Amino acid sequence: MRVGVLTGGGDCPGLNAVIRAVVRKGVEVYDFDFVGFRDGWRGPLENVTCPLGVAEVRGILPRGGTVLGSSRTNPFKVEGGVERIKQNLADNHVDALVAIGGEDTLGVATKLSDLGVNVVGVPKTIDNDLSGTDFTFGFDTAVNIAMEAIDRLHTTAESHHRVLVVEVMGRHAGWIALHAGMAGGANIVLIPEKPFDIDKVCAYVEERFKKSYAPIVVVSEGAVPVDGGDMTLQSGETDAFGHVRLGGIGDRLASEIEQRTGKEARAVVLGHVQRGGTPTAFDRWLATRFGLHAITAVAEKDFGTMVALRGKDIVRVPLIEGTGELKVVSPEEYAEAEVFFG
Repeated sequence: MRVGVLTGGGDCPGLNAVIRAVVRKGVEVYDFDFVGFRDGWRGPLENVTCPLGVAEVRGILPRGGTVLGSSRTNPFKVEGGVERIKQNLADNHVDALVAIGGEDTLGVATKLSDLGVNVVGVPKTIDNDLSGTDFTFGFDTAVNIAMEAIDRLHTTAESHHRVLVVEVMGRHAGWIALHAGMAGGANIVLIPEKPFDIDKVCAYVEERFKKSYAPIVVVSEGAVPVDGGDMTLQSGETDAFGHVRLGGIGDRLASEIEQRTGKEARAVVLGHVQRGGTPTAFDRWLATRFGLHAITAVAEKDFGTMVALRGKDIVRVPLIEGTGELKVVSPEEYAEAEVFFG
């Protein structure tokens, strides 16, 4: 059997660990042949391939990013895109495809599976917002990077009696903000799932200063105020999946806090730093297990499925379970963080 492999969407620590596990087990256990498709769905769409064997995956386990490259290409937005993908897969004698990606990449995989393409999915997102799996790889790395930044910012905030607003990734789900904020001892955590009251935020800030401490505010990029306004800055640009580019909530929030409280406030935007660098041990472990189980699903011809973590076990679920709805922070989980506000 010849298997194609691609990685789509935003890069993420652990992608290379998945690729390595898929290829190593595929070659050594099942005697499969592999071809890499470059830059997400652009690869099979435009027939951009690269060699992919044991030699090509040697030494990539600790590397961030993806050796296959990535993009946000949506073949369903390209005229004749599906037919071109099917033809290119046939021309490369590809019998099955392992698609590693998040909501958008796996959404395309789901549609292609319905149209007869043999696909197995591997869930990937640092936001940890894919349903069907308890955790996605990359999330633990992103949280640890954000936590370390918060740890370092505590001392400078205290030294200058300053409010520091830390903006982290999280368009629709606040998992990174919640976990990093709790682990880093933040005084306020703001997430998309619960619109915030700016007056209450400022009251927490004032309360913190009364205790002779400087507050750290952690905010997801997709957080919005309770009055329905939009404090985020948007470029107006959208990608191939219709997502508006977000950014700026940290700066806007810092400005509002400074104006309302008279306390000096600064924003720190972690941005793509959260995506980069070497993955944590947990993410390497999880990504490797996902890869091992994904290629077994291919060998068993269990197409149209996605591997997922449930408790300690890796299971298979229909692709639609990973993309049907987002996994968001519950009110009960957020309430745990609220205990430490102010």
